[in-house]
Amino acid sequence: MMAQWAQVQQLDSRYGEQVYQLYDETFPMEVRQYLSAWIESHDWEMVSTSNSLATVRFHDLLSQLDDQYSHFALENNLLAQHNIRRIKRNLQENFQEDPLNLALIICNCLKEEKNILDLVIQTQDNMGFTPNNVVFEKQKELDNKVKSLTSKFQKAQQDIKSLEDLQDEHDFKKKTLQNRVEQEGIMITKSPMLKKEIHEEEMVIRGLFINLNTTREVVVHELADILSLAEDIQHTLVEEEIPEWKHRQQIACIGGPPNASLDQLQTWFTAVAEGLQQVRQQLKKLQELEQKYTYENDPITQYKNTLEERALSLFKNLIVNSLVVERQPCMLSHPQRPLVLKTGVQFTVKIRLLVKLQEFNYHFKVKALFGKNVSDGSTVKGHFSKFNILGTNNKVMNMEESNGSLVAEFRHMQIKKTTVKKSNECPLIVTEELHYMTFETHLSQPDLQVKLETMSLPFVVISHINQLPSAWASVMWYNMLTREPKNLLFFLNPPQATWRQLSEVLSWQFSFVTKRGLNDEQLRMLGDKLLGREAAGNPEGLIPWAKFCKNEKTLSFWLWIAAILDLIKNHLLKLWDEGFIMGFVSKEREKALLKDKEPGTFLLRFSESSREGAITFTWVEHSSNDVHFHSVEPYTKKELAAISFADILHNYKVMAAENIPENPLLYLYPNIPKDSAFARHYSRPTEAAEEMEFNSGAEAGYIKTELISVSEVHPSRLKDTMLPMSPEEYGELTRMINPAEIESMVQ
Repeated sequence: MMAQWAQVQQLDSRYGEQVYQLYDETFPMEVRQYLSAWIESHDWEMVSTSNSLATVRFHDLLSQLDDQYSHFALENNLLAQHNIRRIKRNLQENFQEDPLNLALIICNCLKEEKNILDLVIQTQDNMGFTPNNVVFEKQKELDNKVKSLTSKFQKAQQDIKSLEDLQDEHDFKKKTLQNRVEQEGIMITKSPMLKKEIHEEEMVIRGLFINLNTTREVVVHELADILSLAEDIQHTLVEEEIPEWKHRQQIACIGGPPNASLDQLQTWFTAVAEGLQQVRQQLKKLQELEQKYTYENDPITQYKNTLEERALSLFKNLIVNSLVVERQPCMLSHPQRPLVLKTGVQFTVKIRLLVKLQEFNYHFKVKALFGKNVSDGSTVKGHFSKFNILGTNNKVMNMEESNGSLVAEFRHMQIKKTTVKKSNECPLIVTEELHYMTFETHLSQPDLQVKLETMSLPFVVISHINQLPSAWASVMWYNMLTREPKNLLFFLNPPQATWRQLSEVLSWQFSFVTKRGLNDEQLRMLGDKLLGREAAGNPEGLIPWAKFCKNEKTLSFWLWIAAILDLIKNHLLKLWDEGFIMGFVSKEREKALLKDKEPGTFLLRFSESSREGAITFTWVEHSSNDVHFHSVEPYTKKELAAISFADILHNYKVMAAENIPENPLLYLYPNIPKDSAFARHYSRPTEAAEEMEFNSGAEAGYIKTELISVSEVHPSRLKDTMLPMSPEEYGELTRMINPAEIESMVQ
């Protein structure tokens, strides 16, 4: 079986980008590359549960890097040696005291690689493809056509050079013969020998003419074939590749796989453009040859104009379709939420020309416009909101140093609302109103005038940051369900989504802002919540837009998810990334998972009713052949801002009848010792301050205190369910308790 890293290296670029995002300076991809065989030879899931084993593997890894360094030294590869030394130093600084964390990182990277590979296979199966021939064959076919285009042109160029030489020889011999006849005319008529020489020379010239005419026909047909091939490639690029790239960009905007194939498109566009420009140059050379020597039925005279018009038309069409929005409008303050713009807040957008020709540098000036022709009936009746763009809306395109791309990047634009005349007839709320931007430029050359225009994807304009979650829901729904570039009336009658579509997009929302998407178990719970338990198993079950985001009576599904995402990003990111938070699990499923586990086994799940996002934990206890489940009041961002969730789990206490505080949390589901999972996330105690001398009469030193979470339990319920009471019933959920107080309780 092929090694996992070998399979990863064969992935298409858009999936390769997902793998690239798994690695950073903490654990660089170079280590994965250099030590791939060694890494895959160990069970990192087991290593991540044992501190002693993790320590051994950490030192083994450093030893492997030393071996790799020696290998590069033999090759005299100074740069690779330098990188290995830097990587080893960083690993020692980050993980010398915490090797278990490195083991977890490697374990998670391997799992996520496997998930990506499984996703590729699943996608290929759904589309009816077999592995390894999804995108590769299509790219290979296009590459071969582009190479053929270049090869054909090179041959035509050589043939045109041969044609020039042949015509020069023909013209020279013909002119020489004419001069000789003029000078020796009388002698030739009297000398049979001279007549024979002249006749033989005429036959040579006749042969040269036949060869010349044939070569002209060959060259003309070669240029026609080149234009036909260029037209075929161009049709594929404009009608297939660009629309597919734009759709992938839509998906990437809402958290899907990164859309990283624009450089390849630029290579193809540029190759065709260069070929067409070269054909136009060669046609000018043919025109010069035609002017030197004209004769009846000359192939150049017959086909030159047709070829010129065709080459120019193809070049214009290619240029017109080569202007794209490389990066969609996005607020600088919210890079993970493109296509949502707030009035008065700077946003950025980037335009790119896929034809990279040196003579185009600084010849394109792009103008950005807010919408265009919005009064053509595409607006909603009764809705007359208008906006202006503040800041520089004109940019000159220039070559980027990194890859030579011709781009114009607008960095400091803002949107300002100018008029608001919205009648009661408009059924759309602000976060459902769609707008777009248009970008215009011109190519002006002596023999070529072309107007280029492209447009952004529809976006939502908000006036308050609280509208961001709802606006993002609109962006997701639109780009998930349509490829239409300018359907501003989409939310007048929004289509329904299947659970198959929505579940994938929901998972993207988590992998977009964290390192972990949603697994099947988590998605099953969300499906139950949206569709009901009976319909949740149907991937084609339909979900209306209103059910997803417009429930006015209760908390809407998406706003609940958005609040949880915010909670994870700001307070639970490391725990989520490492897979410790089960998160989305119903109370019934929770009991089914815990009932057969060791006492003190607990799991972490999100509250299903909190508007601001909250997390709780439930543990299991056994008594008198009965099973009890205990859950605490959910923690919101207010509590988590004061104390980390790992510290809450570490310090959590339950007050029993004897007022003896006990921590009932022993094993993270399924059976991970609590401290093995969370110890590296506990707040590390500050080093003891040096003893200070106190002057006479100075205050005594403070008793050290510790912030812990305490649940009080009434004695009458100890033998019942032992459920912790809510703060409203028995006081605050967290309180300050010092060690002396705890000691007195124990005594």
